[in-house]
Amino acid sequence: MAMQNVPASAVERLAATGSEIWWDSSPLIFSAWVDEMVGKVCCPNTAEALRTQLSRMYRFDDPAASVLRGITTNPPLSLAVVKGDQAGWDNWTEKYIKEHPEVTTPELFWATYKEVVRRGAEMFRPIFEASGYKEGYLSGQVDPRILQDTDAMVKQGVELNNMAKNVMIKMPGTKEGIEGIRRLTAMGIPTNATLTFTVSQLVAVAEAVKAGLAEARAKGVDLSKWRSVVTMMLGRMEDAKVFAEQAASLGIELSETDKRWAGVAVFKKIYRIYKERGYESKELAASMRLGPTIDGKLSIWHIEKLAGMDVVLTVFPNIFEGWLNAYADREIVSNEGEEVPAEVLEKLLKVPYFRQAYDENGLAPEEFINQPAVVETKTQFNAATDEFEAYCASRIKAVKG
Repeated sequence: MAMQNVPASAVERLAATGSEIWWDSSPLIFSAWVDEMVGKVCCPNTAEALRTQLSRMYRFDDPAASVLRGITTNPPLSLAVVKGDQAGWDNWTEKYIKEHPEVTTPELFWATYKEVVRRGAEMFRPIFEASGYKEGYLSGQVDPRILQDTDAMVKQGVELNNMAKNVMIKMPGTKEGIEGIRRLTAMGIPTNATLTFTVSQLVAVAEAVKAGLAEARAKGVDLSKWRSVVTMMLGRMEDAKVFAEQAASLGIELSETDKRWAGVAVFKKIYRIYKERGYESKELAASMRLGPTIDGKLSIWHIEKLAGMDVVLTVFPNIFEGWLNAYADREIVSNEGEEVPAEVLEKLLKVPYFRQAYDENGLAPEEFINQPAVVETKTQFNAATDEFEAYCASRIKAVKG
């Protein structure tokens, strides 16, 4: 079945609204995901058409035509790559240990993690080159356990970017991480802020990037392979336990619709600020969730309400699946000018957690580390990193005996 004879999928029609679409996982699992999706379809003709549509998301044969324009990863997603091909990574780590007999567990973890990042970046290098270094970046995160050590994070960031120039360094939205973003920007190294949930954090990142760019330009630093995106972790912001607890204590019932509007409201406020102030960073929507369900039909507002905006939408594989199914026959239009309903915003602003996230002056930089969603997310990321390191320890034991 010829590619041009298969109609555009819901993902392709989303991209046509003007938003930049990324894959929120390692590209190393993309082919397996395609096979899994196609395997769920019973009718051979439908399955073949779906495979054609999905193959257009990442074009090995024509990178300029790929729907996916970049990649976000994190420690849990990188660990999933190893778990998905443990035999292959067992072989790789065995070879590395034999070549480096004195390697320690932390050193093997870092080497293995870098290899996961390097392979993913290599897959998207053709898009990076075809776009003149504007797209095709893969976000490689520094060790989340050192999110208050600027020097160590910057050192890791430089190392990751030296490995492949389309590795965009993912730095935490802590005071120390944001300072690291300023330093990396001044070196001409691309960055992506993560663990960012509030207007105050995302503005602080944009200001740090602005300062770093000024320094870079004053020194004549090459910025041809530089880019800045700043992540708003929608679902993680909405899912923070304190949000629901505070609302309940005030007698406020947060519906699924209210929660989805909460993330969208913060995102759209930041979007307006970035445009008004001319920041050179681009906002990125991540940690998407399904919902709400309206009149028995699933919606995905974390995509739908942001469609057409001049932003990056990075989408989990399971959210892509939901979008492909739920929006297969729905019109997809730009919602850039849509505002959060006034009555919903008024309700949300009664909850201190949301009010703090929505207020540009809601948090001082030294308070970023204690923001509830930051605490919950770093705990999960740290646990995944510890598990990754434990795998490396087991490999050293297995190889050395």
